[in-house]
Amino acid sequence: MSLLELDDVKVHFPVRKGVLFNRTVGHVYAVDGVSLKVEAGQTYGLVGESGCGKTTLGRGVLRLVDITDGEVVFDGTDLAKLPEEEMRRYRRRLQMVFQDPLGSLNPRQNIESILSEGMAAHGIGKDQDERRERIKEILAKVGLPTNALSRYPHEFSGGQRQRIGIARALVLEPDVIICDEPVSALDVSVQAQVINLLEELQESMGLTYLVIAHDLAVVRHISDVIGVMYLGSLVEEAPSDALYAGPKHPYTKALMSAVPVPDPEVEDRRERILLQGDLPSPANPPAGCRFHTRCPWAQDRCAAERPVLTDVGDGHKVACHFAAEIEAGTLELTRPTGIEAVTETKAVAAEGPDAEKVAIPAQSSGDEPAEKKAETQEQEQDSAEAEEPAKADAPAKAEADAPVKAEAPAKADDDDVEADAPAEADAPAKTDDVPPADDAGAGKADADDADDADDADDADDADAPESDASGAESAKTG
Repeated sequence: MSLLELDDVKVHFPVRKGVLFNRTVGHVYAVDGVSLKVEAGQTYGLVGESGCGKTTLGRGVLRLVDITDGEVVFDGTDLAKLPEEEMRRYRRRLQMVFQDPLGSLNPRQNIESILSEGMAAHGIGKDQDERRERIKEILAKVGLPTNALSRYPHEFSGGQRQRIGIARALVLEPDVIICDEPVSALDVSVQAQVINLLEELQESMGLTYLVIAHDLAVVRHISDVIGVMYLGSLVEEAPSDALYAGPKHPYTKALMSAVPVPDPEVEDRRERILLQGDLPSPANPPAGCRFHTRCPWAQDRCAAERPVLTDVGDGHKVACHFAAEIEAGTLELTRPTGIEAVTETKAVAAEGPDAEKVAIPAQSSGDEPAEKKAETQEQEQDSAEAEEPAKADAPAKAEADAPVKAEAPAKADDDDVEADAPAEADAPAKTDDVPPADDAGAGKADADDADDADDADDADDADAPESDASGAESAKTG
């Protein structure tokens, strides 16, 4: 028989509403049917994303939260059915290292008082002197000096406080220690020290660990068996090396693909599985398989029938209807698993990884403001006009003279402007073949009886006050 065995454990928290009647309107299914076994001297690692129920399961084993249903069998005794007084005696053999070391230590007590409190409650040691000697031995094992007994928690670093938390569990000489994120709040170098300490204590004292963690590398290093949780249930369980070598559940595949590889060449070649959507609410979990709302291989059966954790060989258990088909590659994807799983862009899925660069301008072009489009069209028209033949040189000269001639309409009579209006309409048609300057000079020569048509420009400048509006407008149009 296993030292610790969980059978269909459920922890549901009621959702209450109302002030006077305080009626229950629903439940939060934090842990919903978890079964696992932990052998003596073994380290069982429990992984999963935030909110999947890992910490609640660990607290449920210690009865720190009430168990709704199921069995927690420790050394042949069902802890779920024990009265409170009997459960207190069993807690000496079951201890916990909490995630936040500072929050789990009383700031008003020194270290000696914190460590001796549990020993006195369980009758360990005849007097305080004997307990103090036992505490000094434990502090030496966790790497703390004896002068730490008179100090308070705020006087230690984060790694030292976590060592104090481990020492508090060890002074009671437990059989099982539940480590809830024991190194998540520590620096990388301190993490290695604490992990090595836990392994040394396990070898010297024959401890059994249930390690709850987010860091998959830490869990792989310290664990013999790993269980993967998703939304309150266990979806896969296997020996550590087997799980990392060949994950079978779609959720485990996505988790493992998120672990970075230190080799850049391998990192570029490996497949990354990106899941659509967020973790569903444990207050309203989906029917059937809990993972079918995000699974890339989801089928109709997944939404109707909840899979059972089944052994597929060599102690590898998986809760999936189509694990064999997914492993063999015969089941087609029903959802994207690449970058399109996040962007939901069909163009990226069709054109491959390089299409991401093309898709960005394609999406932004449709959102350009109307003013910017008009500006672009004007630039294109200007470019086309710049490429016209050299016959536009003469009109350009007339444009240079236009400011001088433009003063004439200011002095002209209204009657002259109205009389010459038809001439303005004909002027643009003449600019294609005859330079506007010659047309204006010819009009002036007929009005003033000039003998030489070549002096038309000079005569035009001299008699500008008497010129009619049609000549000026013709030059302006040119």
